Amino acid sequence: MSLEAFVAETFGTMLLLLLGGGVVANVALRGTKGNNGGFLMVNFGWGLGVFAGVYVAALSGAHLNPAVTVGLLVNADTATLGPDIDKTLVNVLLYFAAQMLGAMIGAVLCYLAYKQHFDAEPDAATKLGVFSTGPAIRSAPWNLLTEIIGTFVLVFVIIAFAGTPSGLGPLAVALLVVGIGASLGGPTGYAINPARDLGPRIVHALLPIKGKGGSDWSYAWVPVVGPLIGGALGGLLAMLITLPAVTG
Repeated sequence: MSLEAFVAETFGTMLLLLLGGGVVANVALRGTKGNNGGFLMVNFGWGLGVFAGVYVAALSGAHLNPAVTVGLLVNADTATLGPDIDKTLVNVLLYFAAQMLGAMIGAVLCYLAYKQHFDAEPDAATKLGVFSTGPAIRSAPWNLLTEIIGTFVLVFVIIAFAGTPSGLGPLAVALLVVGIGASLGGPTGYAINPARDLGPRIVHALLPIKGKGGSDWSYAWVPVVGPLIGGALGGLLAMLITLPAVTG
């Protein structure tokens, strides 16, 4: 993985988290212009964050998500992880590193943009919710299954996009993320991305946020393990629909 690709993946993931976390902050934190804007506003904000991030990270293949990297890794019909990037362990680990770094930087920038509103918000859980996901009903097996299903849809359809002549590119992925959030985001807040959840959760733990409370580490494994499983399943099962296009 070249330095240029690493930087592109980092900046793309940074924008994803800045805009995605930003829309959550705008809707959830006290006194913002977008307060109580609703879950659909959050869905569109994350979708547009993906739209911006994919364009910025074009040089790296714009994974922005370890689950996408894993899905492409296990998919036998995907020759590369990105432009001229092969499936070596070092390259995969570099993708993970860029995604985590970008997610953490994006979370810090989001915090700085909303610093006064974080200070004014009295509820610690609301502050944590800007950084990371949490379940509406806490049940680890069911929460895990929800994340697996949501991430499976993400990776399965992204790989399907590559075999169709739609030409929509980043817009198609952005609309997919909006759809997943609107349809499957209710139970867990749809992390569907280990870096998106773990990186900002670490930032939440480290930053001197006024009245922040704990970072809910007992739940933190769910939005990491679930998306990785879902991404792998999406990559494997996508071969059932992409193989005919390759051999035909």
